[in-house]
Amino acid sequence: MENLPNCPKCNSEYTYEDGSLLVCPECGYEWNPETTVDESVIKDVNGNVLNDGDAVTVVKDLKVKGSSSSIKIGTKVKNIRLVPDAADGHDIECKIDGFGAMKLKSSVVKKA
Repeated sequence: MENLPNCPKCNSEYTYEDGSLLVCPECGYEWNPETTVDESVIKDVNGNVLNDGDAVTVVKDLKVKGSSSSIKIGTKVKNIRLVPDAADGHDIECKIDGFGAMKLKSSVVKKA
């Protein structure tokens, strides 16, 4: 039996070949083993690479669950922490003044 790499998304060992692609039967992810793309890179709304400790600006108003107020466009967030394996898409952990600890999606922020 040939040794195929584990799935890069869910780390499943049950991958199989389908033509030139590798397929994971557990999560359904398909990838080309010849191209190595670092998917752990998190980018902002403009495509800039984000790093731990960066400052970002919110690009649209965000409703906050359990609160009557919202995070306004232009709110600056300092010292972010990236969570590359976030299952719900909220790949940034931060602390916002007036709200406390929050999780944000990289698609609603731009690098400051």
